[in-house]
Amino acid sequence: MTRIDFYFNVADKSQAVAELVQSALIKRRDITILAIDENIAADVSINLWQNKLENFLPNVLANHALAKLTPVVIHWQDNPLFQDDMLINLTAKEPNCFSRFTQLVELVGEVEQDKLAARTRFKFYRDRGYEIKSIDYAQIVAG
Repeated sequence: MTRIDFYFNVADKSQAVAELVQSALIKRRDITILAIDENIAADVSINLWQNKLENFLPNVLANHALAKLTPVVIHWQDNPLFQDDMLINLTAKEPNCFSRFTQLVELVGEVEQDKLAARTRFKFYRDRGYEIKSIDYAQIVAG
């Protein structure tokens, strides 16, 4: 069954994605990032490429020729997805394909609209019997 982690109190989603991707790559995991649309996907990709030099985070967009061979793929549609290890959802709704992944990560920002959408997703997963872990990202950053 898919492990679901909700990170709440995320002030900077771009930084959170970079940190999650870096941690997952160290563990040799494959990561799919699901964005709202192709423009947002491109922005996420640029942010990962321009991350601090010591945290080099190579990635490709899903329509790139090397997507099937790259550990970090950024997508803007539910299908076709190439990996099934870790999914980071940056959209406001639950991905149709989430249950095929080993882990689903949901990031919840500090604005009320983001919180409301996250509560709906949380309830959706919980109502289907998934165990959900809630993690206060602000505490992680505060260290």
